[in-house]
Amino acid sequence: MTKALDEVGIGGIGASRKRVEDSRFIRGQGRYTDDIVLPGMLHMEILRSPMAHARIKSIDTSRAWEIPGVHLVLTGEMAATRNLAWMPTLSYDTQAVLATDKVRFQGQEVACVVADDPYIAKDACDAIDVEYEPLPVVVNPEQALAEDAPVIRDDKAGQDGNVVYHWEVGDKTGTDRAFASADRISKLRLHYPRSHPSPIECCASVADYDRATQKLTVYMTTQAPHIVRAAVAMIAELPEHMIRIVSPDIGGGFGNKVPVYPGYVCSILCSILLERPVKWIEDKSGNLISTGFARDMYLDSELALREDGKILGVRIHADADHGAFFADAQPSKFKIGLLHSAFACYDIPAAHLTARGVYTNKAPGGVAYRCSFRVTEAMFFQERMVHQAAKDLGIDPAEFRRRNFVRADQFPYRTPFGFLVDSGQPEKCLDVGLKAIGYEDFLKRKEEARKRGRLLGIGISTMTEPLGAGNSREYDILGIKMFDSAELRVHLTGKALLRVGTKSQGQGHETTWAQIVSHELGIPAEDVTVEEGDTDTAPFGMGTYASRSTPVGGAAISMVSRKIRAKARKLAAHLLEVSEEDVEWELGRFYVRGVPDRGVTIQECAMAAYSNMPDGMEPGLENHAYYDPPNLTWPFAVYIATVEVDPESGVWDVLNLVAVDDCGVRINPMIVEGQIMGGLTEAYAMSNMQFITFDEEGNCVGSNYMDYLLPTAWETPGFELHSEVVTPSPHHPIGAKGIGECAAVGGPAAFVNAVMDALDGTGVRNIDMPLLPDRVWQALRTGRDVSGVPPVRTDD
Repeated sequence: MTKALDEVGIGGIGASRKRVEDSRFIRGQGRYTDDIVLPGMLHMEILRSPMAHARIKSIDTSRAWEIPGVHLVLTGEMAATRNLAWMPTLSYDTQAVLATDKVRFQGQEVACVVADDPYIAKDACDAIDVEYEPLPVVVNPEQALAEDAPVIRDDKAGQDGNVVYHWEVGDKTGTDRAFASADRISKLRLHYPRSHPSPIECCASVADYDRATQKLTVYMTTQAPHIVRAAVAMIAELPEHMIRIVSPDIGGGFGNKVPVYPGYVCSILCSILLERPVKWIEDKSGNLISTGFARDMYLDSELALREDGKILGVRIHADADHGAFFADAQPSKFKIGLLHSAFACYDIPAAHLTARGVYTNKAPGGVAYRCSFRVTEAMFFQERMVHQAAKDLGIDPAEFRRRNFVRADQFPYRTPFGFLVDSGQPEKCLDVGLKAIGYEDFLKRKEEARKRGRLLGIGISTMTEPLGAGNSREYDILGIKMFDSAELRVHLTGKALLRVGTKSQGQGHETTWAQIVSHELGIPAEDVTVEEGDTDTAPFGMGTYASRSTPVGGAAISMVSRKIRAKARKLAAHLLEVSEEDVEWELGRFYVRGVPDRGVTIQECAMAAYSNMPDGMEPGLENHAYYDPPNLTWPFAVYIATVEVDPESGVWDVLNLVAVDDCGVRINPMIVEGQIMGGLTEAYAMSNMQFITFDEEGNCVGSNYMDYLLPTAWETPGFELHSEVVTPSPHHPIGAKGIGECAAVGGPAAFVNAVMDALDGTGVRNIDMPLLPDRVWQALRTGRDVSGVPPVRTDD
C-alpha cells in the first residue's frame, strides 16, 4: 500500500505546469528596470562616438552645461579624477568607461549627461562638441595582424600589436601522425559572423547612492547580480556589503546582460556625485551598435580521413575578433571559451586546436549568446566540417556520422581535448530523426526534383553541448568559483520560500524551481514561492547564462530540499514515536516501516519544527546548500532540416525541421518545448536573415531592424519536436542536463548544411552566414564560395 502523492498532480517533475510568471506578464504587470521610479530621480544619456578609430583632440561641454535642467556633464577626464575612466573586464582586460585618449569603435561612450528628463539629456548630448582626429581602422583579424596595422590598444603597457592571446589544447604530435597516415584530408575555411543577442529590453540601470547610510542600491538588467556586485565593489571602491544589486524582471538576456557595461558604471558614478538616483535606459541604436556581440570567429580546419569514412584526427585554428576590448564573460582558464568541446560526440583518436584573439575597431564581442561559452561556434564548425568531409569521401552524411559516433557503451567518454562526456545515445537520436524526416524518401525526391530543375537539400546537425560550468577545479570568473546556491524555508503552515542564486530572463524559474521542491518534498508547487535577483536576500550565486540554471542551480535546489527532508525525518520519528531508522519516505509523507497507514505529512513535520520539536533540536525547518558540480552535463541533439532553393533568386525555404533533443530528465516538458522552439527560431534567423557587419571605415552596417531581422511567426518555419530519447545525467541529483541553448547551438548548421546540400555538384563548398538570397544566387552563378568577412562595400 502507498499513499504517496501523485507527483504530476501536485506540479512536480514531469508536469507541464503553466508558467506562474505569465500571470503578471500578460497583464502588463511585470516590473522592469524602467518601471523603477524613485524620489528625486534624474535621467542619464550617453554620447557615443560616430567614428571607429580616432584621437580625441578636445571635448567642449560648455553648451551642454548651459541647457536648463542639466545637472551634470561627465567626461572621461572627470571620471579619471575618481579613477573611473577605465574599468576591469571579466576577462582580466581593461575597458574604457568614457574615452579619454581616443575612441576605438563606433558607438564607444565618450561622455554622458544627467538631466531632469531623458529628452533634455539627449539634447545636451547633441550640444557637446568633440573634435576627432581620424586614425586607420581595422575590422577583421587579417587587417589587425598586418605589419602596418595601427596598434588599437596603445593604452596598454607593452602592447606592440593587436594580439590579445595565443591558446592551444590537444595533442599536436599525435594529430600530426594521424594526418600523415590519412588517405584523404578535408579542409574548410569558415567565418561565423557577429550575432546580436537583441533582447526586447535593452540594458538599463537605476543607481541610488544614499549618503546618509553610504549604501549604494542599483536596479539593473543583469543576469548575474552577485558577480556585478563584486565588480562594482572593485570599480567604485565601496565595501561589498554596502552595495545592493537588484535585478527585477528582465526582458530577455541571451548572454547580453552578463557583462558590466560603461553605462552601468556611469550611472553609479553620477549618483554618487549628485547624491540622487540616476536612471539610464539604453536605446535600441546604442544597443545594436555598442553592446556585447557574439561570435565573430574565423576557422581554418582539417579532418584526417580514411577512405572507409573513419575520422583519424582533427586540426583546428581559430581567430577570434574581440573588438576593442577583451570583455568576454567566460571561465578564466579558457581564453577561447569551450571551443575545444568540438567533436565530443565523435570517437576521434587525436585532435589539436590553436586559437588567437585579436583587437579590432569594433564593439567588444564574444558574449555567450545563448550558448555555453563559444560552444555555438564549436558545434557549427564541427557540423559544417563533418558535412563537407562526408561529401569529399562520397559517403552519405548520416552514415558518415554513424560510423564516427561515440557508442552508447563507450560512455563516460574522454575526448581528445580532455573533456569527460558523461552519457548519451547519439545513434538512437539519429535514428529517430532520420525516421521522422523520412530520410530515404527525401533523398529520392531530391534526385527526382533535380531532374526538373528544382534544388532540394537536406542538412543534419548532431551536437552535444557541455553545460553547467562548472566544477571549482577548473571553472571560475574573476577567480570566483562557478558553484551555485539555494536557500529553502518551510513555514509552519507547510508553505515554502525558495531563494536561489540564479536569475531568470524568461526561462521560467519561478515555475520550474518550485517543481524541483515538489519532487523532493511533496509540497505542492503552488505552495512554493521563488525569489531571486536581489543580492540582499538571495544566496550568493553566479547567475544564469550558459545553461547553468538546471545543471547547477537546479541541483542546489535538490540538495537543499534533501537537507530539509533529512531534518523532517527526525521530526517525523519524534511525532511517530519510533526510531529514525524505522521511518520510511514516500512523496509527501513519512511512515513507519511495515505500517504504511501510520504516518505524518511533510506539512505536519513543518508544524512540529516550530511547535513540537524533540529535545535538543534547533527549531525551524530551513537550510541552504552550495552545489559544486562534479562534471559538466552533456545533452545531445539531432536537428535535420529540408529546404528548397530557388535557382533564379537564391531564396531558400524550409520544408521541414525535425528536432530530437536528449536533455536528460525534463522538469517541465512544456517549458522545454518552448525553449527548443525559441532556440530553433534563433538558429533559423542566424542562418537566414540576421545581417550585421562593418565597412572599411568601421561603420556598423545593418545596425537596425530593417537589416538585422528578428523573425516573427510569419517568417519562422514549423518545427517537429521529439522527446522519446532520455539519458539521465549520472551525476546530477535529478538526472537533468539542461536545454535552454541546445537548439540555438546546433540548429544553424542544419539549415546551412541543407542549403549546401541543395547546391551539391556546383563546386561551392561554403557560403558564410547569413545565407542571404544574393549570396546564394552569387554562389550558384559563379560556382565559388561566398565570404561574409568584413569590410563590406557600401558604395554600390
